[in-house]
Amino acid sequence: MRVATLNLNGIRAAERKGVLPWLESQRADIVCVQEVRARECDIPPAMLRPAGLRGYFALAQKPGYAGTALYCRRRPQTVAASFGHSVIDGEGRFVCAEFAKCRVVSFYMPSGSSGEARQTVKCGVMDALFSQMQKWAAEAKGGGKQTLLCGDMNIAHTKKDICNWRGNQKNSGFLPEERAWLDSVFNELGWRDVFRNIRGEDGLYSWWSNRGRAWEKNVGWRIDYHLATPLLAARARDAKIYTAERFSDHAPVTVDYRFALQ
Repeated sequence: MRVATLNLNGIRAAERKGVLPWLESQRADIVCVQEVRARECDIPPAMLRPAGLRGYFALAQKPGYAGTALYCRRRPQTVAASFGHSVIDGEGRFVCAEFAKCRVVSFYMPSGSSGEARQTVKCGVMDALFSQMQKWAAEAKGGGKQTLLCGDMNIAHTKKDICNWRGNQKNSGFLPEERAWLDSVFNELGWRDVFRNIRGEDGLYSWWSNRGRAWEKNVGWRIDYHLATPLLAARARDAKIYTAERFSDHAPVTVDYRFALQ
């Protein structure tokens, strides 16, 4: 099972920048995307069912904003785009595909960088997601479905996951309380950071600012995750961040799992 996640920074822009040939070359079973930033009528036809994949979308009420999607090679048993939280649902930040042995979620955490009010919104979403992840973890521990949650979490976990950690300790995305939230996801709930479990090197980032030649200098953040319940995480065999081409200000994060969806 090959799963990729990518914040598109606009589905139309990503198509223009060549994401379709990359999708075809990956032969992924599932691709989770975030920041679709389009109404349904604005999505390019080629991006509805690219490379033999079927797209399932959760779009924001506000045009040209946020939104998530899942592309699946196999038809899921069910797909849900409602989380039961006004911000998550109104901004299209969650879509979930249920298969026989696992569920795969594309999730887009809000950014709090625009100010205190938006950081408060982000914290509320973190609380709601934590509660749901607790339920999914309990289900997996009890012998039920495993869960894989992929997406842009807008949080760098450790100093290893951000180039300029000293200068960002008071900035949204690297605040102590945000990092502690991820600590709790891993240490209390038992979820795994799949990419970091496999790849321990420094300098592996998934997002770069468009300012100050950050991409060229590799001044980045690793904020795009595969978060998995333990059994599924243990089946991961390879993980990579694709940087040979640029479709967005984020890079795709791809993991291969020795795990059957059905």
